[in-house]
Amino acid sequence: MNETLRNISERYTCRNFKTAPLKDAQIETLVNAALAAPSAVNRQPWHVIVVKDKKLIEELDADGMSILKAADDKSTYEHMMSRGGKLFYDAPFLMVILSDESKWGALDCGILCQNVVLAAQSLGLGTCIVGMVGIPINGPKGDEFKKRLKFPKDHVFAVGVLVGEIGSGKEPHELDKSKVTYVG
Repeated sequence: MNETLRNISERYTCRNFKTAPLKDAQIETLVNAALAAPSAVNRQPWHVIVVKDKKLIEELDADGMSILKAADDKSTYEHMMSRGGKLFYDAPFLMVILSDESKWGALDCGILCQNVVLAAQSLGLGTCIVGMVGIPINGPKGDEFKKRLKFPKDHVFAVGVLVGEIGSGKEPHELDKSKVTYVG
């Protein structure tokens, strides 16, 4: 199996990160992988925010958990509590991916996200793709967080990626071939 296919098959969602910060060279590699993503008509509808500030990540996490706790439906909050009570699993690095609101922006940001997680996997780092970054960003303190994150006014949250050294790992999920239909 070649290296690319091995990275794809071995990548899993890491929910246990070591607290050591990423090295600048690792961050630059992830940023370059992100920006190398293809996009519809090469519009590059994204804006990438690199968050190395552990305190800010922790504040986003705490605010998101507070919002979930106050929600009428407590199922997500209870689920996160069963996983240690953290949205971002103590990851030392967060990449916030924003999209303009163009027709294919969200899809293109998903492609960018996949580049990031596979690049991180190739560096021996763990990743977790997190939509829950949108909870605090779109919550009551959202404007404050957007200001601190330096959100461009013409973009919206698309997806987040947590990255860090793996604290403990697990096996990737089993491939479910029932999800495939062959035609022709």
